[in-house]
Amino acid sequence: MFVDSHCHLDRLKASDAELVTIVEDAHNTGVEHMLCVSVSVKEYAQMRERVSHFKNVSMSCGVHPLHQEDACDIDTLLKHVKEPEVIAVGETGLDYHYSADTKATQLTSFVDHIKAANVVKKPLIIHTRAAQQDTLRLLEEHYEHDTGAVLHCFTESLEMAQAAMAMGIYISISGIVTFNSAKELQETVKQIPLDRLLIETDSPWLAPVPHRGKENQPKYVAEVAEFIAKLKGISTQELAEHTTNNFYRLFKHIPRTS
Repeated sequence: MFVDSHCHLDRLKASDAELVTIVEDAHNTGVEHMLCVSVSVKEYAQMRERVSHFKNVSMSCGVHPLHQEDACDIDTLLKHVKEPEVIAVGETGLDYHYSADTKATQLTSFVDHIKAANVVKKPLIIHTRAAQQDTLRLLEEHYEHDTGAVLHCFTESLEMAQAAMAMGIYISISGIVTFNSAKELQETVKQIPLDRLLIETDSPWLAPVPHRGKENQPKYVAEVAEFIAKLKGISTQELAEHTTNNFYRLFKHIPRTS
């Protein structure tokens, strides 16, 4: 069974009835659990309303680095992430590729998220793009290793992955790995140990080959797993077992039901 460790079900262009079908389709494809990730504290309540009734969907809360117009202070963040239904903090992080102009706000927000995760001891979900040095520096300065963290939708260098893994951080791979343009990432994935690896869709974005151009869905995480398994020369079942076990090892607040 697979786990989609990072998706945005509330961002799908789907009615509530259609969302039920999407979650059922994922389950029927072998996806036993999905983590629906927040990009805005202001929109968290709306996300919770749409997905909290699904028994096989968990939720995080945080502010994406590209949503700094929705930035909040650490006390507001802590109020939300202390709620029992919130099992992770984020997504947070740094993105200088798309939004270098908000760098100062991003840095403050990222530190607040790290500190909040340390307080509640819930894993940190990290987005990083074109911000390798600052991401690692702030983690080294503020992150407590027993908190738990993941670099999601990883597309950076092997050296960054190794530095993060040295801090006990997991590396999550999305459908980008299936793209023809992702040769460097594919080589990096070959070097990531199975005990540090997670898989995700980042749905509704980044649908894997052969679904590029379509809206991504959690059921496609099975195809991400199949591609990575071929890269590593192992069976899809073995890849699924490792990544699923890693998910529950990291996200300890999620009870495993199967």
